[in-house]
Formats: sequence, C-alpha cells, structure tokens
Amino acid sequence: MITLREDDLREDRFSRLRLIPWWDQTKVSACRVLVVGAGALGNEILKNLLLLGFRKIVILDLDRIEESNLSRTILFRRRDIGKFKVHAAAEACREIEPDCEVTPLVGNVMEDCGLGVFEWSDLILAGLDNREARLWINRAAWKVGRPWIDGAIEGINGVARVFLPGQAPCYECTLGEVDWAILERRMSCNLLMHDPAPEGKVPTTPTISSIIAGIQVQEAMKLIHGLPVLASRGFVFEGMNHSSYAVTYTENPDCMSHYTIPSLIRLPGRSGDWTLEALRRRAQMDLQAEEVVLEFSRDIVQRLACATCGKVEDLYVPASRLRYGQAKCPDDGQMRVVRTIHAYNGTESYGGRTLDQLGLPLFDVLVARSVVPGGEGREIGYLPEGDGRDVLGPLASGGER
Repeated sequence: MITLREDDLREDRFSRLRLIPWWDQTKVSACRVLVVGAGALGNEILKNLLLLGFRKIVILDLDRIEESNLSRTILFRRRDIGKFKVHAAAEACREIEPDCEVTPLVGNVMEDCGLGVFEWSDLILAGLDNREARLWINRAAWKVGRPWIDGAIEGINGVARVFLPGQAPCYECTLGEVDWAILERRMSCNLLMHDPAPEGKVPTTPTISSIIAGIQVQEAMKLIHGLPVLASRGFVFEGMNHSSYAVTYTENPDCMSHYTIPSLIRLPGRSGDWTLEALRRRAQMDLQAEEVVLEFSRDIVQRLACATCGKVEDLYVPASRLRYGQAKCPDDGQMRVVRTIHAYNGTESYGGRTLDQLGLPLFDVLVARSVVPGGEGREIGYLPEGDGRDVLGPLASGGER
C-alpha cells in the first residue's frame, strides 16, 4: 500500500510527477545541468528537462539556426532563423517555464568552455555530432568528477549511454580503430585541425531525437534519485524494426581519460587578476614545494614562425581553433613552425601574462603539480571564482558546494 504525503496531494504543475513513489521534485529543481548541443537532440533534452521541473540550466552551442533545423527542433520558429541556437533555445525555455534560470553560452565546447562550467554542473547531457567534442567532454567530466549522458542519432537509429565519474569504462574506452582513424584524419601532423568535414549534416528525424533524448533525460532522472542507470552501457534503438538492446563496454587499460583532479581551490578574483607567475607562487605555498609546474586544460598555440621570411606571429589561441591552412605564411605561403604550450614551470617568457591572456577560456581550471625527483608530486586545481559571474550570470550564485 502506497502512503501519499500531503505535498503529493497538492494539485499543481508537478503534482502528477510527485505521485511516482520515489520522485523528489526538490532534487529535480535544485539540479544544475549543462546541456551541450542545441540541435535536434538538444531541443528535446531541454524540452524534457523543463517539463520535469529542472530550473538551473546552461546551454552551450556554437551554431546559428538554419531553415533546415525547423523540421527537427521543437523550440525554434521561423522568426529565429539566423539567431544563435542557444539564444533562441533560452528564450523558448523561459516561455515554457518562466521560473527557470537558463544561461546561453555561444561557443565550442573544446575551445570556449572552461572546466569551471563542468564543475558547476551536477550532470552533463550532450547531443553532439562529432567524436572530438565527445572525447573532450569525457575528459573534462572525469577531471572534475561529473557524470555525463551521451546521445547520438542518425536516420531513424540512435544510442544513449551514461558515463559516471571515476567508473570505467568511459567514452574513450568505447572508441575502436575506426573511430581513432577518423579522429586522426581530422588532425594534421603539426596537431592542427584540418578544415571541418561536413559534420552536422547527418540525416535525422524528430522521432528518433525524441526517443534518444527521452532516454537520456530519463537516465538523468534516475541518476539524481540514486536509482540504477546505464552506467558504462549503451541503449541502442534501431528504428526500422523497432528493436532495442543494451550494450556493455569494456575498459581500455591504456585510456587517457581516467584522470581526476584531486582537489580544487577557488581563487579570489578573476582570471585577469592572476599572472601565471603569481599563481605558481601561490601553488608553491599550497603544495609546500619549490619546483611547481602549472598545467593548462588544453594545448595553446603560442606563436607561428616562418623559417623562410623570419616573421613571427604571437597568437595564444586554443590549438583546436587554428586550422591547418591558417598556419601558412601570408607573405610567402610556406608552412610556418607551430609553437604550442601546455604548461608553465617558472622559466618561460610568458609568466607575466594573466590567465585571461593565455587563450584559455574564462572560468577554467589550471592544475599545479609539485615536482619531486624520483617520486610522485602532489596536485591542486585552481579555479578563478570571479569568472563565474561573467560566464554563468545569476546561476553562478552559490556555486561552491
């Protein structure tokens, strides 16, 4: 016999949901969600989140709305063509649930999203169309200890899968030889990206996006309520014969994603208030070590140097943003030498640069590691807390757990 609480009998927007015995609407409304991708899957994910009562959402996407999007996206209208997807999606979210707090972020998850955004979230839901972005999310989620739920669709087929922090196998473990071959084809010999392939043009339907996004959000609901989920497994749906099954993945012992930042210190101020050298000195005190290395969250192209004409161009941009063709010298067309950086040990010339002058996104995490000869050093992550308001807006309030 089920005993209903007085709150369960109250008739309001979520009263039918609270009739589910294990349902806790307070947990739902308090959950902080990062949605990466605002296309077909992202629209359905957002719609489901709002109908269920999620109220703290960050949406990240780079693209603008095209007319072809309108056949697969419930949140967009013809008047939205040309707008950034995240802006139109945020407006639609507020129309569905005026009490929700939604922050739209225009950007590429690999280049423009600091690890602080991942750390802010309680869970991450992704609706993406490329492996590079999924791989980046996977590594970022592991670093800050957050679960993420992946969705992929093509035609009338799709898959949804759940990856928990610190629990292998992860997304990278699932990649096979074909996946790595595709990733390597996108990368040049000097680690710059070739011009993007026509991804994002994958044929899909609104029906398959509804199914897969529905599974993703349902797994999210179970996850925040402590119920069993598709941990390191995938739900595969084949639409032609309406067959579905779960696949189990195996751990790759050589996987590069299995790293979690052991502890995180929230720095006072913003990225512009801290130089690399000042942060290294702070880390020396915190780690009680003289030799300390600051490691960046991603590779940065510091400069391009032409061996033929001798010209040097300082850039400080994420390596994934620079395309192969951009490395050619504009004067003589020769391929320039690409100088990338990923750390600072106190001897490099760029120690006087502030964190926001390195090409890293705002609200990012830098990891300080003490150097111990013949042994393993200690590690601490640093997050400029003042960046939170600039990036997340009102959602930054109460960011520390």
